[in-house]
Amino acid sequence: MFARAARPALTVARSAPIKQQQAGMATLKEIDQRLKSVRNIEKITKSMKVVASTKLTRAERAMREAKKYGTASNELFNETKAEENVDAKAEKKILYLAMSSDGGLCGGIHSSVTRAVKKQLLEQPGKIAIVGDKPKAQISRIAADSIVVSFSAIGKDVPTFAEASAVADELVKADAEWDEVKIISNHYLSAIAYEARETTVVSAAALSEAAGFQAYEMEEDVSKDLAEFSLANAIYALLVEGHAAEISARRTAMENASNNANDMMASLQLQFNRGRQAVITNELIDIITGASAL
Repeated sequence: MFARAARPALTVARSAPIKQQQAGMATLKEIDQRLKSVRNIEKITKSMKVVASTKLTRAERAMREAKKYGTASNELFNETKAEENVDAKAEKKILYLAMSSDGGLCGGIHSSVTRAVKKQLLEQPGKIAIVGDKPKAQISRIAADSIVVSFSAIGKDVPTFAEASAVADELVKADAEWDEVKIISNHYLSAIAYEARETTVVSAAALSEAAGFQAYEMEEDVSKDLAEFSLANAIYALLVEGHAAEISARRTAMENASNNANDMMASLQLQFNRGRQAVITNELIDIITGASAL
């Protein structure tokens, strides 16, 4: 009678270690699957870092060549800069050109441009033109009504002067009058640093009225052609510099992602080893307990 009464309890006692073992194995299997996923992600981010490092050398070389265009434009606008009072500044029609790209996985490269545009709009409202789908999506949430034109598929590779000229032509043809174009883009500081800056380009009318421009005698009014060409020069130089900043930011982001994946793999491997040791210990306990009972 006693043996029959104790048999259900013995059955439960024997099945408990089996259930614990099955639960432990399931947990180990989940950890192992997660470990494989993180390992695959680390391989991808490491490969993307190598690709970005290779592209960065080319982008830096193109940036150094393109800066010659930007230097020429800056000299022109600095020499023809007119003195203005506060009222004239308030009455100016501003067109903000936010320049970034369509690509992702590059840290806060697009957010820096968006924040700079938002800050400028609070100081002086104006119309907005955008280069890149990423900044367009962000700016549309804060100033969708102010966007007059946008561009995409620019800067997938090193930007060319033809792309910059196309952007400048569309800005001239855009349904928005402007006295100044304030180009907001990322400036390359180093391989690990960048910041959003503003570059001002004046219109043909403002250029022709400048004292530095009127000092020269010209038979024909070339201010319109000169202003458009200088705008294209400035856009080209800033596009190439922004491209270099984006590549460097992507390289840094992929390096950080790889480091985080390595840390996660180390943590998961430690967790997996501890779980496996616990399962082995439970099995040894069961074996020793059964041998002692026999």
